[in-house]
Amino acid sequence: MTTYERVKAMYEHREADRVPIIDTPWASTLERWRREGLPADADWRDYFDVDKTAHVSCDNSPRFEKRVLEETEEYVISTTAWGATLKQFKHHGGVPKFLDFKIKDFESWLEIKKRMTLDDSRIPWERLKRDYAKWRAEGRWIIGTLWFGFDVTHSWEIGTETALIALMEEPEWIRDMYECSLRLDLEMLERVWDAGYRFDEINWPDDMGYKGSQFFSLKTFRELEKPYIKRAIDWAHDRGIYARLHSCGNIMPFVPELVEIGLDGLNPLEVKAGMDVPGLKRTFGEKLLFHGGINAVLWDKPELIKQQIAQTVPVMKQNGGYIFASDHSIPESVSLKDFAAIIKEVKQVGRY
Repeated sequence: MTTYERVKAMYEHREADRVPIIDTPWASTLERWRREGLPADADWRDYFDVDKTAHVSCDNSPRFEKRVLEETEEYVISTTAWGATLKQFKHHGGVPKFLDFKIKDFESWLEIKKRMTLDDSRIPWERLKRDYAKWRAEGRWIIGTLWFGFDVTHSWEIGTETALIALMEEPEWIRDMYECSLRLDLEMLERVWDAGYRFDEINWPDDMGYKGSQFFSLKTFRELEKPYIKRAIDWAHDRGIYARLHSCGNIMPFVPELVEIGLDGLNPLEVKAGMDVPGLKRTFGEKLLFHGGINAVLWDKPELIKQQIAQTVPVMKQNGGYIFASDHSIPESVSLKDFAAIIKEVKQVGRY
């Protein structure tokens, strides 16, 4: 079966030849694997014979100039299209360290959002013309990506402390940021869709939890997050495609609300943060596709990760509805040899 056929079967809660395997290694993980024998020009997904997706990503940023401010052997300090200044380490995985933001308050946001106007140059037309037919011929699962919500607002656009205070004291500011970002993204994906480049789902990152809890209350979720998530889901369903949310941390109280508004898929099911993966399958297994749920902390411990695969995959794969992955991403602690063993095990245990 192709990746498209496997993932389609999972969304339809049918069995396939095996569970799909779709994950993301850190750049530092790929760097390690290449030192350990992964050919320099190889796509790691082809090397391990796992499933391949493709992404249609448009640019909804204010389009500030990207500049490198400082670079050493260990790190780079640079600015982003959103006006953030960040420090990224070259040879270690993880999220960047954010140093500064251009968007500091509601007033500066109102000026900056004037730069976020619909323009065809924000859409990757050349890439689509070059690659789309190949993606379809290869049987890839094609994903239209969005960039809105609490996660990207606090982490990439205004800073965590500023965002959390604004949720309570200036919710109209947060709503306006969500509205502007989502509207522009959907307008651009609409143009892509109307041009004949069809995708199979939409997906967006919106980490709303951390270890053991959530960044905000269920009441705040209902008032500020849920309406915009529903708009994204409705847009997808109006076109006969699926909607999948990536939300790290423990978001257990939000899951029933997400199911209520029609969410089709949930990732990454961060078990180490408190997500009850088997419980989610029991309660929502007929309505949600689950993607992830395998503790990333265990991936460099061969016997422990083998045990978790044996315990988790048979439960999650029942009646379809499951894509195998870590509960975040593949860390650099995982060797090429150990990852090959994991894939071999999953293909065996995840077979129908």
